[in-house]
Amino acid sequence: MLVALWAQIWPYVVGAMVLATAAMVGWRLWRMDRLLRRSDGQWRHEEAVKAGHRTLAEVDRMDGGEFEDFVLELCRRDGCTDLKRVGRSHDDGADVLGRLPDGRTMVIQCKRNTPKRRIPSREIRDLLGTRVHFGAEVAIFVTTTYFSGPSVRTAVQNGVLAVHRDHLGQWNNGATLLSLRDVNGLGQGDRRHHQRWRDTYSS
Repeated sequence: MLVALWAQIWPYVVGAMVLATAAMVGWRLWRMDRLLRRSDGQWRHEEAVKAGHRTLAEVDRMDGGEFEDFVLELCRRDGCTDLKRVGRSHDDGADVLGRLPDGRTMVIQCKRNTPKRRIPSREIRDLLGTRVHFGAEVAIFVTTTYFSGPSVRTAVQNGVLAVHRDHLGQWNNGATLLSLRDVNGLGQGDRRHHQRWRDTYSS
């Protein structure tokens, strides 16, 4: 009886073992593929950071067009797509258009200003109008200097990503654009940092 029973069920037992083995092998291959992709992606990101790295002193020496190209390349490094530089005399307040890695459309305003100058709130409001004009989902303001207090509040209240000098340095050193959302409205340097700036750039 046992022999007869085994003769009936052994194909099912063997089949289950084969399926379990195949599933385990498939899971291991999938996991190895994920690890390799993650490692490769990290390596590519690090190489892109090294290749495109500029010191803030070098960025300060850029003209407006060069700074826009610099911001566009940082966006491309982070996986943004459909990028287009539109900063010209009739750009309707936009310098770079494109899509974030998560697919949302974005418009970027770039301001390469001297460290003494703060970005006023009216420029944030202008960018809000630009976001509506282009139908963009996300508005980003990138500058080599800092924002005034009212401009930071306007940016945060209206969902504008305000990338000031400190955040620009982090972005340039490898932080992703999307990761800067977590520190939006923060930073702006400490008091000693500002004093060094005043000593360095005061005329």
